[in-house]
Amino acid sequence: MRIEMWADMLCPWAYIGKRRLEKALADPALAGVRTEVVWRPFRIDPTAPAQATPILSRGNDLPMGAGPGQCVGPPPSRDQTTVTQVAAEEGFGPNWGAAWRSDSHSAHRLVLLAYEHGGSALQDRVVEQLMKAHFLEAADISDPAQLLEVASRSGFTEAGRLLEAGAADREVRELLLIGKARSVTSSPTLVVGDRALAGAQPADVMVDFLTTAADVRARELPEEVLRLRWSESLLEQRDPLGALTLLQPLLGEHAEDLNVRRLAARGYFHSAQLSRAHDVLRQLVEDTPDDSYVHLMLGRTLQRMGRADEAAKHMKVAAAMTPDFT
Repeated sequence: MRIEMWADMLCPWAYIGKRRLEKALADPALAGVRTEVVWRPFRIDPTAPAQATPILSRGNDLPMGAGPGQCVGPPPSRDQTTVTQVAAEEGFGPNWGAAWRSDSHSAHRLVLLAYEHGGSALQDRVVEQLMKAHFLEAADISDPAQLLEVASRSGFTEAGRLLEAGAADREVRELLLIGKARSVTSSPTLVVGDRALAGAQPADVMVDFLTTAADVRARELPEEVLRLRWSESLLEQRDPLGALTLLQPLLGEHAEDLNVRRLAARGYFHSAQLSRAHDVLRQLVEDTPDDSYVHLMLGRTLQRMGRADEAAKHMKVAAAMTPDFT
């Protein structure tokens, strides 16, 4: 069973969630279940400056259920237990607390590269060392030198060369879009198949979630089907550029597929790339003249291009085929 942990290395609840997941996986209820934990990127502070800035007050002493940005714990308790208190209960000691507001993009690159070059075991060591540096050692994990130190302590000797070459930059950005498309909205979020558990829930809650998920056989879908679904999800979330990014491989490999072309046309239209939308839709009209939605989209595109007379013809055809389009 693959367990995806979507999280930001800067999220205190993610570190707490890591400890709780480790306890959950050691529970006898999961003794017969083979698992793999894979860490995926999430950004709780996407506007963080490229140059880290000091946090004036260490500790992240926030109530239960709260955290910076979209970093969340379990629901608030009646006694308003704080993150720092929970961290102490999980064994993190007196030095708990971030000292820097950092950009976590390069840290996410290191985490992804660790998985690609050493599997989940190496990735787990890198994640542990990153969070330890950030929350217990007051280190700036956006600093390239600190990332090299983390990699060295984790036994990831190739990391420096890979990071310097820009490896995993595109892949991390794409994974962030995939997380968004899959409705991951907070750090940490456990995902198994189509099931998700948001927040650093107690270990027993994680055990219940994982045992239930283990009993469900997930249907494996081809990557091209997943990319279509993710792209459509991003269009529905009004992120056409993100949709086009995820659709890009399919535009090369499945350029003649009608679903790919329709989604691309929608992405171009909603990102105001009207000439591209027009070209795709014009060809679609020729290939599928009985598709009323394609006529509608071409009509709307022509309207926005200031070509009202041409637009009217396609709007009329669309309305004749599908009265709801009037």
